[in-house]
Formats: sequence, C-alpha cells, structure tokens
Amino acid sequence: MISIHTLTSVDFEAWEPLWQGYLRFYETALDDEMTRLTFARLTGEGFPMHGFLARDSAGRAVGMVNWVTHPATWARGDYCYLEDLFVVPEERGTGAGRALIEAVYAAAAKLGCANVYWLTHETNTEAQKLYDRIAQRSGFIHYRHRL
Repeated sequence: MISIHTLTSVDFEAWEPLWQGYLRFYETALDDEMTRLTFARLTGEGFPMHGFLARDSAGRAVGMVNWVTHPATWARGDYCYLEDLFVVPEERGTGAGRALIEAVYAAAAKLGCANVYWLTHETNTEAQKLYDRIAQRSGFIHYRHRL
C-alpha cells in the first residue's frame, strides 16, 4: 500500500536519498549546497516549487516527485512542470510512480493549472510504459543551451 504525502521541511532525511538515487539514475551529481537549496525551495515559502513523497505501508519513503508551476503563453492558467520523479528500484511497478504523478495532477488541478508536462530520457523505456498509459506524448523535441 502506497501513500502520498506533501514534502515538508522535516522530510530532508527521507527525501535526500531518493534525490541522490534520481541524480545517479541520470548519471549526474550536485553538491550538497545545491541539494539543500533545492530542498529549501521545495519546502519553503516564496517559490512555486513543491514535492511529494511516496511511503510504503511501513512508512519508508520509496519515491519522490518535485514539481514547479509557471505562467504560460498558451493558457490562462499556469502550467505545471513535473521536474523530477524517482521510485526506488525495488518498488517500481507497485503503483508508486503512478500515485506520485496523479498527486501532481490533483494538486495542479486544484491550483488551476492548464496542464502538467514532463520530460524523460529517450533511454528510460521502462518509465515510458507508464507515461504512455497516463499522458500523451507531445511530439516535441527538447533542446537546451547551458549558461
């Protein structure tokens, strides 16, 4: 049984290993200062950033999602960007990822957002099986230029 909880300032010790797992999955690393800044933004006032934790029946944090709302040029309501999603490998396929995404859907709807969107790496084919069931591919190709 998976339960979803809003990320709060007391959840750092539960969230941080999931965050590190997410970073490792995408073969990247961030320093401790950036990790703490991200967590502070997710749980503090004044930022349009939010998070949820998925916990198993024993209360263990098994997944996390971080999401951001922002104004849009194509809609009256904000858009919601589901920025980071991670479920520990041994809990994949249990419904934790879907529950986290659906929690974002519900929160974004409550905030009046026009849509929820996210990106995944083209090699993340396992996750794409879930995403293809609960969302539509946009057909857009993602570009970036680091500054």
